[in-house]
Amino acid sequence: MKLYDLEASGNCYKVRLFASLASIDLEIDSVDFVSGAHKQPPLSDLNPLGQLPILEDGSHVVRDSQAILVYLAGAYGGLAWWPDHPQGQAEIVQWLSFAANEIEHSLCAARLVQKFGYLLDKSAALAKSTVILSLLDKHLERNDWLAIGRPTIADCAVYPYVALAPEGDVDLKPYSHIEGWIKRIEELPGYLAKP
Repeated sequence: MKLYDLEASGNCYKVRLFASLASIDLEIDSVDFVSGAHKQPPLSDLNPLGQLPILEDGSHVVRDSQAILVYLAGAYGGLAWWPDHPQGQAEIVQWLSFAANEIEHSLCAARLVQKFGYLLDKSAALAKSTVILSLLDKHLERNDWLAIGRPTIADCAVYPYVALAPEGDVDLKPYSHIEGWIKRIEELPGYLAKP
């Protein structure tokens, strides 16, 4: 099973983190992002959107980090990471959506501007980050984990850009419950250090 990967990407890191936590073996293929290899064949044939990560598992190709998390958890991670009941799955998917939308347009966007020089509105991203982190901190005030009372792929999806938020000039110190959650994740067996 092969993961087309970019080391600095939080979305790629989500997949590597989960695979490490769930003891899933991945062959990592580091993509030459600077030369645009992800936007050219053969990778553009696997993902016409020209984005990473991409997972190849035999004849199955899965793109998008959230979709890859669901696939790996369902196929290889066992019920601990992806329950077999709709209520638990829905709780998790809510956080996958949160990672793909709210976090992507706030914490991730601020990091892209600060660390990689992307031309995005950093002030808007920082303003959104405050709202998003406040919501997350409030949830974690009452819960140790994001969904179903235990670590799941929801935590793997949300953790990377939250933990990397300081790279976008976002201060996590006001959010003590988030800091506690980050520590709990980093103490899990098999934890893979962030890029």
